[in-house]
Amino acid sequence: MDWYVYQRGSSPIRKVSRKRHHRTKKVLTVSLLVLIAAGFIWCGVVFNRINSAATTTPMVKADAGVILGMSMWGDEPSPGLKERLDYALELYKSGAFSHFVVSGGLDQPDYKYTEAEGMKRYLVAHGVPDKLIYLEDQSTSTYENLLFSKTIMQQEGLSSAVVITHDFHGRRALETARKLGYKNPELGVTESKVMSMLKYKSREILAYTKWKLQELSL
Repeated sequence: MDWYVYQRGSSPIRKVSRKRHHRTKKVLTVSLLVLIAAGFIWCGVVFNRINSAATTTPMVKADAGVILGMSMWGDEPSPGLKERLDYALELYKSGAFSHFVVSGGLDQPDYKYTEAEGMKRYLVAHGVPDKLIYLEDQSTSTYENLLFSKTIMQQEGLSSAVVITHDFHGRRALETARKLGYKNPELGVTESKVMSMLKYKSREILAYTKWKLQELSL
């Protein structure tokens, strides 16, 4: 009889094993659901933060407008980068700052110009004197944009800055500038008419999350 019961799988040992397996599975399922819920909540928080970026108003005149780079299209700034440049020109003409720092490295090994060089060419073509533009052409990320630009500002005796970018990128850029010790950094952000906000805001959620993790180690 004992052998028959064991074979039918009703032994106390097997019952305990099944209960443990069931509890473990339940705990894992609940943990996964909690993680998914937390992820959605975090995405919502970040999305709201991204959308909160706005141009500093009123804006106090700064020494430099730091334009954060975007991709080049061959020898010319991409349409998105032109939007940043055009907005920077508006701010410059309104007296928001007196010098430019253009920041961005080489997109592709076969490109003729770095992002910074492409931006300088564009600004000069639109009437900005060459001597008012400083190049930071080594950076490959927002953090490096602002870190290396700050070094150039210090070398040139420029102490205050307006950070210029798109609105979806503004919150992370401003937080980074503050973390790097910029003196009361101001923000100049423009909306895009040429880029998909679904694509870029989705990417920015991931980029902002990465930045917050990076910030913990700084």
